[in-house]
Amino acid sequence: MQVLSPSYPQRAPWGTAGKLRAWQQEALEAYFAQDKRDFLVAATPGAGKTTFALTLAQELLRMRIVNRIVVVAPTEHLKTQWADAAARLHIRLDPRFRNSHVAPSRQYHGVVVTYAQVAARSSVHKHVTEGARTLVILDEVHHGGDALSWGDAIRDAFGSAVKRLLLSGTPFRSDTAPIPFVEYAPDETGGRVSRTDYNYGYGRALADGVVRPVLFHVYSGTMRWQTSMGDELEAHLSQDNTKDVTSQAWRTALDPEGEWIQAVLKSANDRLTEVRQHIPDAGGLVIATDQTVARAYAKILHGLTGQSPTVVLSDEKEASSRIEKFAEDTSRWMVAVRMVSEGVDVPRLAVGVYATSSSTPLFFAQAIGRFVRARRRGEAASVFLPHVPPLLKLANEMERERDHALDRKQKDDDGLEDSLLESANREDQASDALTEEFKYTPLGSTAHFDSIVFEGKQFGELAEPGSDEEREFIGLPGLLEPEHVHELLMQRQTRQTRHREAREAREQAGGEPETTLPAPLHRTLREQRQLLNSLVGLYARQTGEPHGLVHAELRRICGGPAVGTATVAQLQSRIEHLRRRVHS
Repeated sequence: MQVLSPSYPQRAPWGTAGKLRAWQQEALEAYFAQDKRDFLVAATPGAGKTTFALTLAQELLRMRIVNRIVVVAPTEHLKTQWADAAARLHIRLDPRFRNSHVAPSRQYHGVVVTYAQVAARSSVHKHVTEGARTLVILDEVHHGGDALSWGDAIRDAFGSAVKRLLLSGTPFRSDTAPIPFVEYAPDETGGRVSRTDYNYGYGRALADGVVRPVLFHVYSGTMRWQTSMGDELEAHLSQDNTKDVTSQAWRTALDPEGEWIQAVLKSANDRLTEVRQHIPDAGGLVIATDQTVARAYAKILHGLTGQSPTVVLSDEKEASSRIEKFAEDTSRWMVAVRMVSEGVDVPRLAVGVYATSSSTPLFFAQAIGRFVRARRRGEAASVFLPHVPPLLKLANEMERERDHALDRKQKDDDGLEDSLLESANREDQASDALTEEFKYTPLGSTAHFDSIVFEGKQFGELAEPGSDEEREFIGLPGLLEPEHVHELLMQRQTRQTRHREAREAREQAGGEPETTLPAPLHRTLREQRQLLNSLVGLYARQTGEPHGLVHAELRRICGGPAVGTATVAQLQSRIEHLRRRVHS
């Protein structure tokens, strides 16, 4: 039996309790049970950390444990998001508070500021904190370790807070800089690692239907470039090359003039078209390394779609308003640079292109976090990646839960990525540093569909973009129950393998190569039944109708026998009818 602290209410009174997810309710109970001054919650991006934090703040205000709220956010854009979310719970936060202000206005419960704002003048925020019984919410708290001066400023500003809630979707850093107010404890090796008070990882969130399954579409290819000495080099993107060759091949792939990125953008746009048949407002995001290539990618997408993508550059005043406008409309593509880490909150994003040379676990997790937020069960996310070892390792470890280690030794392999590329997460100009380090000229590139990575497993095989093999995976249904994704990928991989073996056998026998073979009827029927049952499950959740009644209604409208004896055409008719209902 759980023992509650004396201050814990015997009946959870929070006003939104009926709307809370199970993990949020559980985390609230854990918070009051432990009754700690500092409480670290690690929850996967898209799980609802903001709702949890504001519900807790609402309760602490009600119990009069605190009478002021200070939220520290990573970006200016997120300040407004926090204030808007707080207003829905009747908490008034001022996102326009500046360091020049003497104190918060009395009409607000508190303020929202940025880490940079606190670091610039910690004395102002120390005065705000000491002026009342203050709860400080540190959103994405790992930013507190961005610089020694930042950590010192945060400790100075918020050291007197009555309560501190630490939030992170990625409670780790690539360096060993300590994070303010995080508790570190020795591990089995004697080193110190961060201690999380409540953890809600991606694996559990996926099982709960809180986040979407993510399919990584991986593309390899051959890259050619010229060094500053005039030597021409060639490397395959997926090879285990030296660090400098990997970086040059990677950046050659991302060159807007090359074939690789153009082919990948086309495939990603084809995937978005498929998804929008089932999710009409689905959007796509290209994560670019710098402003120059961002504009070039936007031009390529305009040529593919006839629509001008939304371009978000971090140094433009209109960046936040552009993100908000894109979130609310139904346009296809957005191209963003720095603000992807934590400043892009667009739940309709379903397709992404990871076209940046950043490969730290922190940046990767935050970037993929832009696509995992689930609006309703059945939506899946597709992210297109270059086949380079650092990214493939991160994609395969999507469900890994990490702690922040203070005393670990840097591996030699981490030197380039964790020093140069960590700065790329914060500065657009970091790409210039890489170019300076490895002066070279891209000469050309080719692209090949390599595979899909899902739940740490690879599906598919090397194929040309636009080929039947690639279309097998580009054309996956836009709506599918998470538990059915793996089985469907296996079916398509088996079909590809059978086609390849048949072609090879014909060629060895001296016959003409056969490019397409029809799938056996029993396999086609099985796939259509699976998809229909998945959609029936989604519709039943939406309406509360029993599965059997939904199937009976579909038979009445579309005709035909029960699912087990229906033809492919009859099953497809029911699927299309139900898709329209799911989106109506």
